[in-house]
Amino acid sequence: MTLITSLSEARDFLAKIYKDDRLRIVALTGAGISTESGIPDFRSPGGIWSRRQPVQYQDFISSEDARLEDWDRRFEMMDFFEKSEPNAAHEALTLLAQEDRLTCLITQNVDGLHQAADFPQDRLIEIHGNSTFATCLECGRRAGLDAQRAEVEAARSPRCDACGGLLKAAVISFGQQMPEAKLERAVQAARECDLFLVLGSSLVVHPAAQLPAVAVRSGAGLVILNGQETPLDSLATTVIRTPLAQTFANFGEENEQNL
Repeated sequence: MTLITSLSEARDFLAKIYKDDRLRIVALTGAGISTESGIPDFRSPGGIWSRRQPVQYQDFISSEDARLEDWDRRFEMMDFFEKSEPNAAHEALTLLAQEDRLTCLITQNVDGLHQAADFPQDRLIEIHGNSTFATCLECGRRAGLDAQRAEVEAARSPRCDACGGLLKAAVISFGQQMPEAKLERAVQAARECDLFLVLGSSLVVHPAAQLPAVAVRSGAGLVILNGQETPLDSLATTVIRTPLAQTFANFGEENEQNL
């Protein structure tokens, strides 16, 4: 395993990946790619989850108080999301997808920044859902978050206009069943890639944390870009410890200038 801590070496390494257009690349992103866009790591000390315990899915279903607490938390997170913009790392992944190099992007994030960076929706798997909009738990209809503020401020759980079912942010809550179809698609993508990139994930949250190992067992190279050690560093061919947004600054520009 090669450890890179120099920004210039990290950029040179990524430039070599960019120039090798034979690689079929799959990427997994975690909170570390978004913290550099101004979104705090909600799991870290001082984050929302350290101040307010996550609402379990069954509690959301059964308790009005739990639902209102969850909605209040979503509005707090939404305020961060609305002030944030994609950084160079988000944009680099979009470039790779547009050039048909990145076949699949699996994200643990729920902030919508990959969509804001114009990443192709058909190659994006939001394995933990999306916290920038709501869906009805009965009919699946989509609804805006901000439109529910008045109901929550009146101490009422938002309901679906179509069927009257409970509305909930479209994120996978603790205790809620993971989307099996998305998981199967992510595993298949990991099995078929030549190179698996991890950007800003601690690789401790499962089942997403298992995907790099699936790729390695299938013969892919593994590159981990994360500020801290992860449990899978020993499986990686290269580990990069430099800030993501700075590392991906000007990514691909040399090739564009040569066109």
